[in-house]
Amino acid sequence: MVSAADALIALLPLLTIAYLMVGRYWPATRAMPVAWVVAVGAGVVGWGMSVQWIAASTINGFITAANILYIVFGAILLLYTLKQTGAFDAINSGFADISEDRRVQVVLLVFLMGSFIESAAGFGTPAAIVGPLLVGLGFPPLAAVVVALTGNLMAITFGAVGTPLIIGMIDIFESVESISTEVLGTGNFETIAAWVSEIAVFAAMHHIIVGIALPFIGVAMMTRFFGEERSIKPALEVLPLTLFAWASFSVPYFLTAYFLGPEFPGLLGSMVGLAVTVAALKAGFFHPDEEWDFEPESAWPDHWVGDIQPGESTSDNVSVAADGGNVQSSMPASAGQMSLLKAWTPYALVALLLVVTRVVDPVQSFITMDVFKLAWSNILGTDLGNDFAFLYLPGAVFIAVHLLTIPIHGMGSKEIKASWGETIEKVTPAVVALLFAVATVQIMLQSGAATGTDSMLIVLSEGMASVAGSAYPFFAAYVGAFGAFLAGSNTVSDILFGTFQYGVADQIGTPKTIMLGAQAVGGAIGNLIAVHNVVAALAVVGLVGEEGRVIRLELIPLVYYGTATGILTLLFSYVLFPGVF
Repeated sequence: MVSAADALIALLPLLTIAYLMVGRYWPATRAMPVAWVVAVGAGVVGWGMSVQWIAASTINGFITAANILYIVFGAILLLYTLKQTGAFDAINSGFADISEDRRVQVVLLVFLMGSFIESAAGFGTPAAIVGPLLVGLGFPPLAAVVVALTGNLMAITFGAVGTPLIIGMIDIFESVESISTEVLGTGNFETIAAWVSEIAVFAAMHHIIVGIALPFIGVAMMTRFFGEERSIKPALEVLPLTLFAWASFSVPYFLTAYFLGPEFPGLLGSMVGLAVTVAALKAGFFHPDEEWDFEPESAWPDHWVGDIQPGESTSDNVSVAADGGNVQSSMPASAGQMSLLKAWTPYALVALLLVVTRVVDPVQSFITMDVFKLAWSNILGTDLGNDFAFLYLPGAVFIAVHLLTIPIHGMGSKEIKASWGETIEKVTPAVVALLFAVATVQIMLQSGAATGTDSMLIVLSEGMASVAGSAYPFFAAYVGAFGAFLAGSNTVSDILFGTFQYGVADQIGTPKTIMLGAQAVGGAIGNLIAVHNVVAALAVVGLVGEEGRVIRLELIPLVYYGTATGILTLLFSYVLFPGVF
């Protein structure tokens, strides 16, 4: 039985983050070091963690944060590379050819393209790419972050070619003898992988039902909070388009999960969905009667825009209209005639390289060799270990594409220097926030390992399960979201709470497969408000410091998705599929 005192102590770091960032609008650069101090206090007072374990957990968190910063740096570098070359001017015009309506652009870029990037790379990469693209098209940076974080939930469960389920569940459950024995015996599955494939089907089933509103929510968040009329009525005008895009994505998404397993649902769903939806729009279908745009930039609140101006090009001789329309340029004629194919080539290379490095086994084996990793095992004498795989992480792909873009776009030394200089300037504010955010999580994660007891996270979850009882399936997705909120990773959430969800399902007599499907969906939901995901998304659009505002807004889709998934989990567990393992 979890004591109230232990639960309260474990909750203190999270309460600190919530109060300072959401309640007081503190930036993460100030709030996260304070939360780390509180976590240290909770670890020492409540769990008896030694200085050795506190330090090792913090170092482990710093290494993980370095992985994230590497990705953010690469994404920003590519952003400024394309701004320097004027590629965003051509990309802007390309989307205008399909539709200049911001609602249509959100469906295409955020829901469909963002889902493709998430399925190929994971690591919070979609917001790092899509957010800057939206800003380049003339979106307010704050609006770009909010919608970019919202749109790709259905793909996050399957992450980078199935990583959350393959590493977060298959690898973990195979290592737990009691679970493995029961799954292969009572469950009558040939392998753990076969069982997790069934979990993937239930996760996809949750997503296609709840996700029917997802493209609409992204558009409605934009029109309600960033539109001149502050209403969802403009979003209702594109409801047919959002439903068509959802269907175009969901059919191949579910069929892939059912027949092929967890590796490719998001990848194939987004590729087919994007192709079908663009074809429909080009054929003249689903266009709203009137184009919708933001009000003039002069009317925007100051907190909507940071260091990067909407539609801005960092070239000395280019400026792009903030409404995403006409370009006024004093560039040479040759520079202003960049083709759409040439402008999009760097992002096409990013997608290609991400897929190749994750799907082609010889390539993946080569870039994950130990010689290409900086590893630290048994940190400070503990059993903690971490590494920095500098060729495998998506940051390497971004930097490689930057180098390829130099000759492709004919960059000069001045442009190259400017892109690197501005990248360093933009990344710097995110460093402190990310370091202490991940270190705080690691202290909470390792508190149990350090003392041979349940960690702070397990204490909080067990307390919730004992209170909820047979109603617990409703909360299963929220528990998964809680793990991803802390760690910023669906994979880590599955690792943290997969075995816990299995145990709760066993105790209350509900299907384990359905409970773990809800966990996989919850791990995606939590990414909406994961602190270092939000910080990273804001960093690439020059808005570090607005984390509290973003988290407040993202609570809206989180509550919708978590509640709807909870209702479905109850229905699946007790009414529709009670006989499932």
